[in-house]
Amino acid sequence: MNELVLDTGRAVAFLSRIPVPDRFFSKQDTTPARSARAYALAGIIVSVPGAIVLVMLLGAGLDPLFAAALSVVCQLLTTGALHEDGLADCADGLGGGRDRTAALNIMKDSTIGAYGGIALVMVLVLRVSGLAAIATASGPLVAAMAFVSVAVISRAAMVWHWYSLPAAKSDGVAATAGTPDWSVTQMALVSGGLISAALCLPIVGITGVVAFLVLTTIACVVFTRTVRARIDGHTGDTIGATQQICEIAALFALAVWL
Repeated sequence: MNELVLDTGRAVAFLSRIPVPDRFFSKQDTTPARSARAYALAGIIVSVPGAIVLVMLLGAGLDPLFAAALSVVCQLLTTGALHEDGLADCADGLGGGRDRTAALNIMKDSTIGAYGGIALVMVLVLRVSGLAAIATASGPLVAAMAFVSVAVISRAAMVWHWYSLPAAKSDGVAATAGTPDWSVTQMALVSGGLISAALCLPIVGITGVVAFLVLTTIACVVFTRTVRARIDGHTGDTIGATQQICEIAALFALAVWL
């Protein structure tokens, strides 16, 4: 089986609850860091269920806000709220930790605090309202294309954050997952940029695509620098938070441009 296909299957298994056959894990190098090159492709597969729900509900005449909310719920079920969990822990750690050690200890605690709860509410409201704004300004098919495009670009952004920082803890989950090298990161970024641009081009045109990519990049870089300044390294939580932050930035760009 083609190596890229294998990596895509592994990435889907890592990023979602979609069942993946055991044959995708028969090779020795099955670390998440290796399969990260296929995160953009996995983003398509992971987002398809939510996109289908969105098209069906909007096509049936359901209110765009309600349809957007249900499609986001479908996405949460598909991913097991993996990235949302990371965002909540990251918000608690960076918001409540007075220093690096305290921040990392808070992130490790599975209990959600005030910062994490507020972050979850904010991110869900922004994602639902942004998607609803796009659906209202366009239509079912355009909204579904936007849904997939932000899933793709935000998962490519995860790889950049992952690559740019060392593991914050030598014994953490992120450390055992390894760190993607430049070739893996480059493929994730190029494929993510091209796929999302191709999906957005019919929606917002070339200038809109540029705005979409630039705003997402700025969000990723600013958050990565913030994490570097606070804890000097990535964790699984900061990688997940990157996805959420970049998804909101991408949705914002599309909603404004439409």
